[in-house]
Amino acid sequence: MNDSASCDSDNSNSPLNERSCGILLHPSSLPGPLPLGGFGPNAYRFIDFLAQTGIRFWQMLPLVPPNQHFSPYQSHSAFAGNRHFISPLLLADTGLIKRTEALAVSDYTQLDALIDQAYLRLKKDKSNPLCDQFSLFKNQNDDWLEMFAFFELIKLQHPQPWTQWPAPLRDRDPQALEKWLKQYPLEFQRICFSQFIFFQQWDALKQYAHINNVQMIGDLSIFVDHDSADVWADPEQFRLDHQGNPHCVAGVPPDYFSDTGQYWGNPLYNWKHMELDGFQWWQRRIEHAIQLYDLVRIDHFRGFEACWEIPAHETTAINGHWDKSSGDALLQRLQQKYQPLPLIAEDLGVITEEVNQLRDKYNLPGMKILQFAFDSDDANPYLPHNHTVNSVVYTGTHDNNTTLGWFQSLDQAQKHRVLDYLGQPEQPMPWSLIETALGSVAKLVILPLQDLLGLDGDHRMNTPGRPEDNWKWRFHWSQISEQLKGQVKEMIERSGRTPTHLPEPTATDELIDTLD
Repeated sequence: MNDSASCDSDNSNSPLNERSCGILLHPSSLPGPLPLGGFGPNAYRFIDFLAQTGIRFWQMLPLVPPNQHFSPYQSHSAFAGNRHFISPLLLADTGLIKRTEALAVSDYTQLDALIDQAYLRLKKDKSNPLCDQFSLFKNQNDDWLEMFAFFELIKLQHPQPWTQWPAPLRDRDPQALEKWLKQYPLEFQRICFSQFIFFQQWDALKQYAHINNVQMIGDLSIFVDHDSADVWADPEQFRLDHQGNPHCVAGVPPDYFSDTGQYWGNPLYNWKHMELDGFQWWQRRIEHAIQLYDLVRIDHFRGFEACWEIPAHETTAINGHWDKSSGDALLQRLQQKYQPLPLIAEDLGVITEEVNQLRDKYNLPGMKILQFAFDSDDANPYLPHNHTVNSVVYTGTHDNNTTLGWFQSLDQAQKHRVLDYLGQPEQPMPWSLIETALGSVAKLVILPLQDLLGLDGDHRMNTPGRPEDNWKWRFHWSQISEQLKGQVKEMIERSGRTPTHLPEPTATDELIDTLD
C-alpha cells in the first residue's frame, strides 16, 4: 500500500464498506421506443448486466424533470421526478391502460396523453387499490407535491418566470391558489398522478436492483433553479428581494478553464434563516434523496464550505467573492440522523484546505478523475499513487469527454506522459485507464458506460458551456457482447471488486422482446 493510502483517515464511518465497481449511466441513455430511455424493461435488463458482471453500483444523474435542453441539472423542482421516464409497458401492468395502447406510444406527447388516460380510468374506479395508494402517496409527499403541482399548473398559463406572474400568484396568495385549483381540478390531479406513477416505477426498479445486489447512486445539485417550485414555494430560504428576485447568484471564479469564470445564476441560500429553523428545507431534501438512492453524490460540495457570490446584475463571474456557508452545521445535524452519512462529495476544481477538512470531518468519500491526473506534476491528487482509500475513482464523468476521446485529443507529448506513467501498457485506450482505475486503492471505482464500450468523443454525454446537443447519448444492446461481459467480469474479479454476494441473473427476456 502506498504512503497516501496508509495515511488515509479512519474510514470505519465511511459509506463505502468494500472494494467495488459501478457504472455511470443516466436512464435517458437506455435503449427503448421513446426519444430517450427510462424505467422500462431495458432498465431491468441493464441491472441484469450489472449483476452478471459483478458490478455493484449504478450511478445516474438527477432524476428531476429536465429543462428544454434535457439537462437534469436545471429543473423546476428539486423533489419531483421526470415523468418522461415512466414506462408505458409497466403502466399497462397496472391494468389502467391496455398493452396495445402502451406499445403504440412513440413520443412524449403520446406518453403524456396515456398517463392522463390512466388517471381518468382510475378516477372512475374507486374500488381500485391504486386509489388508496395514490392518496397515501399524496399525503406522504405533501411537503413538496402540492406546491409543485400548483407551480406546473400555473406555468401552463403563465410560462414566464414566476416573478413575472400576477402578484397574487407570485406571492402564493391562498385565495388565488384555491381559485386556480377550483378552475383546473383535473389538471392538478393529473400532475400529482404522474409523480405517483414515476415514484411507483422507480421503487420497483430499485427493489429489483437490490434483489440482484445492485445499489443506486443518485446525484443532487447543491443549488436549485430560481424559476422553480422550490424557490417560489419557500422564498425565505433564499436571498431574494421582496419581489422574489435574487440579490446575488452562484457561480465559480475565473480559473484556467475560463477567464471570466462561470455565471450560473442560481439563487444563494439564506443560511442564517436555515440555521434558525434547524435546516428543515435541507433536511427534507436530503431525506428525500436518501429514500430514492443508496448513496447520494453532492454536486459542487465545496458550496457547503463557501459559495462564489456574484451580484445578480453582473454578466460574468469576475466580480464575485467567496461567502461562507453553513454546511458544517448542516452536516452535523444530518449526522445525528444518518450514521454513516450516505454521501459522496464532488470535490473537483480548485479546492481549499477548508473544503478538504469539511469533507474529511464527516468521512465523506471524495472524487478522483483520472483524466485530470496527467496535466501537472507528480503531486497531482488524481494520480493513482496519490489516491486514498475513502474515495471514488472515475476515468471520467458525464461532463468529460469519453476516455478514448480524451486520449485522442492529447498531443504526442501528453500521450507519452500518460503511457509512461501507465507503464507503456499493451492494452489500448480506454482499457489501460480502466485497468488503472480498478487497481486503485480507492474503495469505489465508477466507469462511464461509454468507456466500457470503447467509444470516442462523438459519444460524450455533456459538453459544459454548450447549451444544446447534450444529454441525448444512448447505447444499444448490440454494443454489449458476451465477450465484453466476460472481460468486464474478469477485470472486476482480478481487482478484488466482486461483491461478496453475486446473485443468479434474473431473466427479463420476455419483457425485452417487446422492445427489441
